[in-house]
Amino acid sequence: MSGHDLIVIGGGLIGSAIGWGAARAGADVTLLDEGDVAFRAARGNFGLIWLQGKGVGTPRYMHWSLRAARMWPRFASTLQAQTGIDIGWRPSGGLHFCLSEAELQGRRDMIARTRAAGGDIDIEMLDRSALAEMLPGLGPDVLGASFSPLDSHVSPLYLLRALQKGLQLAGGSYRPNFRIDEIICRPNGFIVLSEGRRIEGRRLVIAAGLGAAKLAPQVGLSMPVAPERGQIVVTERLKPFFPYAGNCLRQSAEGSVLLGSSHEEAGFDDGTDVRAGAKLSHLAVRIFPRLAEASVVRLWGSLRVMTPDGLPIYEESQRCPGAFAATCHSGVTLASIHALEVGPGIAAGALPAEAGFFCSTRLTQPA
Repeated sequence: MSGHDLIVIGGGLIGSAIGWGAARAGADVTLLDEGDVAFRAARGNFGLIWLQGKGVGTPRYMHWSLRAARMWPRFASTLQAQTGIDIGWRPSGGLHFCLSEAELQGRRDMIARTRAAGGDIDIEMLDRSALAEMLPGLGPDVLGASFSPLDSHVSPLYLLRALQKGLQLAGGSYRPNFRIDEIICRPNGFIVLSEGRRIEGRRLVIAAGLGAAKLAPQVGLSMPVAPERGQIVVTERLKPFFPYAGNCLRQSAEGSVLLGSSHEEAGFDDGTDVRAGAKLSHLAVRIFPRLAEASVVRLWGSLRVMTPDGLPIYEESQRCPGAFAATCHSGVTLASIHALEVGPGIAAGALPAEAGFFCSTRLTQPA
């Protein structure tokens, strides 16, 4: 079958990272993006590369995430050098604020469990006095924080733009407003149909977020994903005062402060709720009282893509070899490993060995 080496279905952070990585590895890639009618998780992403507590209880996920974090410097510099786009990546370290003794103890327990599982991430507890030296204007309710220099933050939208531009600079094609009607599996490749249009390719990866649940079975794969709503409050642009990544707030390169995020079971409703925004704002003001004077310019809601156990899924179809699926709710943290390992691996015909643990069959196996 003639056509592309790889068809990527899904123009979000996961699909774009995989497509960029495959194109840089020499594959002829076409990226199919449904458009703004899709539930775009990237547009509501908080933008953290976050390792504190990630994968506690699941060491393989912890180590997968740690590998991704350590790839971020190379990934970010390569992407910016190729595209000229500043993605707003700030390797500042991350703070998880504690406003009670119970929260402090919870962070100590998390650090102990991380170390017991062999997670070699550097995390330390900072008391209030140490934290106040780092952050003038800290609120009186803050008792301390955990800090890791491996945490960082980025602009998800600039990251997405850079990945799609980089894909095209590497010779790939980007096709917006491409809603999939049908995927046809052939012995030597795949045909994707959309409103009379036809795309052919040797291999295919479904990275379509919440849309993957309906698309994956067409090629013998299972993607049991469900939505979880998150809301984020955005302030006016302020003079820089918080350079770090934070568990509930971060200041963008442009100066806006993002307050987030909520975790809500709301089905496919990606709307907003003033009560959730008020709760996020109240917490932020307890940490930095100066924010009480800041104007709120936006409150947005979006849908995370969640698997039943919260872990990623990477899988190749046994019924249709050459068809892959990929999803996770940490599209920013794992963007580096998707771009530098998963994309090139799929282009060559196989997922990285470490990704084998994250197949959907784990969800049906006895504990």
